[in-house]
Amino acid sequence: MIGVLPMKRLIVIVDDDRAVGDALQRMLQTHGFATAVFASAEQFLSRAQAHRTSCLILDVRMPGMTGLALHDHLLGTGFRIPTILITACPTRSEERRAIAGGVASYLAKPLGEELLLDTIRGVLEDGGEADGGASLPRPGRHIEDLV
Repeated sequence: MIGVLPMKRLIVIVDDDRAVGDALQRMLQTHGFATAVFASAEQFLSRAQAHRTSCLILDVRMPGMTGLALHDHLLGTGFRIPTILITACPTRSEERRAIAGGVASYLAKPLGEELLLDTIRGVLEDGGEADGGASLPRPGRHIEDLV
């Protein structure tokens, strides 16, 4: 396993649940990542952060533009940012659509800390390519435990 990746790699979290976004931010900063949190896809787009973003963690279901719609929009405008979709309600059809659309990974909430860290490190090392599979919650420390 590799050590902490440099702070200059910006991980952006887009989740309408502030508690989840804040918990993810604290956890990632503890592990040496630079982070930014946005409450909506529209807020992220309005702040013009795509060019600085090394990895996106997007909630699938948000009011307005969904996480998958944001990913598709960014691809359509020329931004290929490694994207991890997170969802409380995973479905195989949604997972297949996301992976077919270029999403690096599709993870089920509650997120295990090590699973998320391994996924982020994997997509950063591989330039955005990961196994893409949905992961069911595993025993251990979950992000919700930090909220």
